[in-house]
Amino acid sequence: MPGRQLAEQIGVSQSKISRIESGATLPTIPEVTGWTAAVSASEDVASRAVALAEAAYTEVHPWDVAMRGHGHLQDDIQQIEARSRAVLVYEPTLVPGLLQTAEYARRVVAMFEPAYAEPDIPGVTASRVDRQAALFDPAREFGFLITEAALRWRPGPPSLMLAQLDRIASVATLGNVVIGVVPQSARALTHVPHGFVVIEPADPGADAFVLVETVHANLTVSDAGQVALYRAQWPLLEQMAVYGPDARDLLSGIAADVRAQPAEDGL
Repeated sequence: MPGRQLAEQIGVSQSKISRIESGATLPTIPEVTGWTAAVSASEDVASRAVALAEAAYTEVHPWDVAMRGHGHLQDDIQQIEARSRAVLVYEPTLVPGLLQTAEYARRVVAMFEPAYAEPDIPGVTASRVDRQAALFDPAREFGFLITEAALRWRPGPPSLMLAQLDRIASVATLGNVVIGVVPQSARALTHVPHGFVVIEPADPGADAFVLVETVHANLTVSDAGQVALYRAQWPLLEQMAVYGPDARDLLSGIAADVRAQPAEDGL
């Protein structure tokens, strides 16, 4: 069946048919149903197609499966970021990977068992740091919203955190990067219990999607309605955050508190 005829029967553009066939975008469930009906698919095929489409909207990649016989997951994320136009990161618990110093990253990776065995830690850490080169590409935009609690979470000695806070302040000076900090004193306008990353692809024909890391798996959310839920949280979180001089003052205040803490031997 010609693509134009199929598009007419389903009620979409011919260009969307092409994007679906090439894997650049996912069809909605009604579009899958319409497609199977248009080509007179059997009931069994139609049922399986709908089930696959439903599963594709929230892909679940358990860490033990993702890392088995596979390259570093950081490399996969780097490829995703390389094809992006904009990346929006919200993190309530720790410094986002794109902003981590090498030592901060190493300690975080070492804590993340069973995804990474001890021999993998140096390579995974290096891959995470390598991803940060994307921040210096003016063709791409990055937005970070980090809670004050995440900046006060300490995976190492005070010296580690001082270097990490300096790193954040330095990256904030880049013209294509916006970093907001949500103070603990800010009035809550929403509640987002976990971090998430909204990816805006550079390809204008590709749809945005969301990455969510959980303890047991990495989730990829592609359903337009579910992506819209995450998008709706972003402006609310932005209103809670401080930027520019106010953010720098908050970072300086946290650094002062860190300096007041006793040094720790052996860490």
